[in-house]
Amino acid sequence: MSKVIRTEVGTGGIRGPGKVTDVLLSLFMLIISGFVLMPVVFIAVISFSSEGSIARNGYRFVPAEWSLDAYRYLGRSTGYILNSFGITVLVTLTGTVLSLMLISTMAYAISQSDYKLRRLYTVLIMVPMFFGGGLAASYAVNTQIFGLKNTLFALVLPTACSSWYIIVMRTYFSNNIPGEILEAARIDGASTYRIFGQFVIPLSRPILITVGIFEAFGYWNSWYENLLYTDSNHSRYYTLQYVLYNLGKSASVLTSNEGVTGSVMTKVPSESFRMALAVVIIAPIIISYPFFRKYLVKGLTVGAGK
Repeated sequence: MSKVIRTEVGTGGIRGPGKVTDVLLSLFMLIISGFVLMPVVFIAVISFSSEGSIARNGYRFVPAEWSLDAYRYLGRSTGYILNSFGITVLVTLTGTVLSLMLISTMAYAISQSDYKLRRLYTVLIMVPMFFGGGLAASYAVNTQIFGLKNTLFALVLPTACSSWYIIVMRTYFSNNIPGEILEAARIDGASTYRIFGQFVIPLSRPILITVGIFEAFGYWNSWYENLLYTDSNHSRYYTLQYVLYNLGKSASVLTSNEGVTGSVMTKVPSESFRMALAVVIIAPIIISYPFFRKYLVKGLTVGAGK
C-alpha cells in the first residue's frame, strides 16, 4: 500500500513582507535609483557650468559659476541641428517599423512546429550572432552591391533586422501564443496572413513594444552608419548624433589649437559643451521613457512564470 503524504496549508496563506521589510526595500531602491540618476544630474550640472570654473575647480556638483555658454554655442548651429533632428526622427520611425515587420514575421515563421525549414532558418539566423562578416565585407556589400552609399537607406537597412530579437520573439510566440486559437482559426478557413494580423499581433503587444523601444533607441543613438556611408557632400543626411559628434570634435580642435585660433578659443566652452551635447542626446529618451515603462516591464517579464 502506497503511503500518501498530505501537507496542510494554514488558513492564513502565505504572508507577505512586513512593514519594516517594505520600508527597507523602498529605502534600498531609492538609494540604487539615486546612484543611477547621479551621473545624469552631474552631466546636466556641468553643462551649465562656466568654462573658467571647470578649469579652476574641476567637475563639481555645485559649480562656482553658472553659465549658458555651452548652449549658446550649440544654438549657433540651430538650423543644422533641426535638420538633423528631422532626419533622426524619420530614420527612427522608419527603421523601427521596418524592424518590427521583419523580426515579427521571421520569428512567427520559425516558431511554427509544422514549418519544415524552421530548424534550418533558426541555425542561419543564429550564425550572425556568433560570427560576423566583418566591416570591410559589409561595407562592400552595402555600397557596391546594394548601392546604399549617400542615401537614407544606408541609415536604416544595415541594422533593420536583429538575430537576437528574432530569437527572443520566436520564444515569446512559442510560449505565449495559445496553439488552440491558431488551430481554431485555421479550421475556420483563416489564411496565414489573417491569423498573424488578427490573432498573433494583438496577443504579442508586450514583446512588440519592448523590441520596438530597443530598436528605436538603437536608431536614435546611431551615428556610425553616417560615418561609414555618408560623405561631407551629403550632410543633409546627417543624423542628430553625428552632427553633435562633429560639433564636439570641432570644439576640441579649436581648443587644442590655441595659438592658431587666438581669441576664438576663449569663446569655445569645450568641457561644458561636451556635457551639453550629452544632455541633448539623452533628454528625449528620458522624457519618453515614462510613457513606455509599463510596456517595457511587461514585455521583459511576461512568461517568466513558465
